[in-house]
Amino acid sequence: MPVDAADDMKKRAAAAALAAVAPGMRLGLGTGSTAAHFVALLGERVREGLDILCVPTSERTRAQAEALAIPLATLDEAPELDLTVDGADEFDSSLRLVKGGGGALLREKIVAAASRRFIVVADATKRVETLGAFPLPVEIDAFGARATRGHVERAAAALGLSGEVRLRSRPDGHVFVTDGGHLVLDCAFGAIPAPEALADRLAAIPGVVEHGLFLGLATAVVVAGPGGVESLGRLD
Repeated sequence: MPVDAADDMKKRAAAAALAAVAPGMRLGLGTGSTAAHFVALLGERVREGLDILCVPTSERTRAQAEALAIPLATLDEAPELDLTVDGADEFDSSLRLVKGGGGALLREKIVAAASRRFIVVADATKRVETLGAFPLPVEIDAFGARATRGHVERAAAALGLSGEVRLRSRPDGHVFVTDGGHLVLDCAFGAIPAPEALADRLAAIPGVVEHGLFLGLATAVVVAGPGGVESLGRLD
């Protein structure tokens, strides 16, 4: 799919999700290319007088929101949110997600879990029958990273999963470090037929800070494709 076409679909999904925003809301702002479109559109509404308070899921999103004069707070200042809007690297028909391609998965999951509703915005290329086409990000502590990677590989193998588990690097070749000071493993396991079982095994590994399987969190997915925009789940 041409890049311009995919970007247009992301914009349309973000615009559709904006309809769920009401004055006085406390919003979680996601991270990534589709979420950035939502933040940009939200900034226009704020300039028109919309009264909201937002919690960003990354320093990148914080910088974008500040530049648009969107009122911001920390999650400690606003621990209960009405709505979070974020993107996803992939989603299935059960609204299960893989997230973390942008490296903000820990904060994204914390913010999503603090929200009454969690709406995902995505283009049609992110829809999959089975999770795993996108390498699963796993955020780990820097201490003992090699040992933790071994635990991750063995946890996956116990479920019949295999594939390269790679420490994420930045484009300049240096190791990628999250806003929280952690590292990220990108796990190319392929199809994950039992994501709940894998999530449980990963969560039990001491060096794993968080994994990119977002299960039971999304209340709706707004997906834009060549034929228009559709919603899965409940937007209200």
